Amino acid sequence: MKKLYVLASILMLASLVLSACGGTPATQAPATTDEPATTGLPDLGGREILIAVENAYNPFNFIDETTGEGVGYDYDLFAEACKRLNCKATFVQTSWDTIVAVMGGTGEAEFDIAADGITITAERAEKVDFSTPYIKLAQQLLVKGDETRFNNADELKALADYKVGAQPGTTNYDLAVELFGEDNVVAFDQYGLIVQALINGDIDATVMDNVAGEGYIGANPDKLKLVGDPLTSEELGFVFPKGSDLVEPINLVLAEMEADGTLDTIYAKWFLAE
Repeated sequence: MKKLYVLASILMLASLVLSACGGTPATQAPATTDEPATTGLPDLGGREILIAVENAYNPFNFIDETTGEGVGYDYDLFAEACKRLNCKATFVQTSWDTIVAVMGGTGEAEFDIAADGITITAERAEKVDFSTPYIKLAQQLLVKGDETRFNNADELKALADYKVGAQPGTTNYDLAVELFGEDNVVAFDQYGLIVQALINGDIDATVMDNVAGEGYIGANPDKLKLVGDPLTSEELGFVFPKGSDLVEPINLVLAEMEADGTLDTIYAKWFLAE
């Protein structure tokens, strides 16, 4: 998702090095604990915070097939953040279209925070507020594990009748149309559907955030791979309704979690696990 445009030059929470295979987070540290941290962070007094997710963007947020529960990077990050801020993280499953509408100023936010691998963009920042960046990534081509016909975007464009899957409303979709033309792009509602279509051979490739691509590769060993050089460089942030009083507390807790290495620990669990 995912997703979307360019930048926000505020406090950089992750010092990450991009490669053709993935991005990295910014710290190294101990695992999270069950005890609240004793810090100078604001106390939210047990406030419930509604966090919008699709539950369809592995490894950021998705449904565990064994338990039927939502899991992923976003779940772990906000569980730890609310321990430190004294709040209750309640995840609300919603559609990407709903989040896009809020970011475009045409929808009403029924959540306090949207967490779905969302790219920070100046255009969106006109309608919503963003947290400081917490992951830096690149968009890259995800293909079948046994793909041998092409190794980059130019070689893909040389094929006849090729198809690239993408999710509308994302920067991935916009880039796919820019690179390959709208006639060669197939729209899907969720990235899980795109990945399944790729594995089934219904499409030839998808443009995907490389960190999410690594997550899908981990969930589908030998069936997928990333190819070619990074196509863009982007930063992810959490989305808030304009003027939200939660922006500052979340930025403060993200900064603390970056400084003590917790962000790195959570990142490693979901993006670097073999």
